[in-house]
Amino acid sequence: MDSQINDRVEDALSEHRWVEALAEQWQGALKRTKADLPRGPAVASVLHGEPLGHPLHPILVHLPLGGWLVTGLLDFLPGGQAHEREQAADLALLLGTLGSVATIAAGWTDWSNTRGQARRTGLIHGALNEVAFFLNGASLLARRRGNRKMGKALSGTALCLAGVGGFLGGQLVYRHGLGVGQTLAHPQG
Repeated sequence: MDSQINDRVEDALSEHRWVEALAEQWQGALKRTKADLPRGPAVASVLHGEPLGHPLHPILVHLPLGGWLVTGLLDFLPGGQAHEREQAADLALLLGTLGSVATIAAGWTDWSNTRGQARRTGLIHGALNEVAFFLNGASLLARRRGNRKMGKALSGTALCLAGVGGFLGGQLVYRHGLGVGQTLAHPQG
């Protein structure tokens, strides 16, 4: 996709007053929560990736997306033994969903310092991935209860949402420069 098309898609999603108002409220709540947590600044420093010298969120994102993608492949590609494929899909889904907890925490921590369109885009990026997280959790429950069809539908939908969220994450890096050549504790937006 051409970068101008990518930018137009992002603009269409993020250039709304209601998104700005919601982003302002959510960001304020996150900052207050960070300030109220015992050792909040130390936790935020780790979640930003400061001890590593680079952002933590892009490293962590591979576990949930990898797990969810493998789940989709195992759920929807033909071949192999059905029972073994189902077990492998369930395990990949579980690992991806568990791995997303730290990824979400690091992402929201980075987002708490953004401004402007990057803040609005980041809110949508995070919200899509949060919904994907909850849908995958529901998929795990459906699978555990023997409703594979519903489990596949939920995780398939979640994978699509995570894909759109990933597109917006790419915009945050490549268009807005988040986490690129900047002080980690104060990304620009």
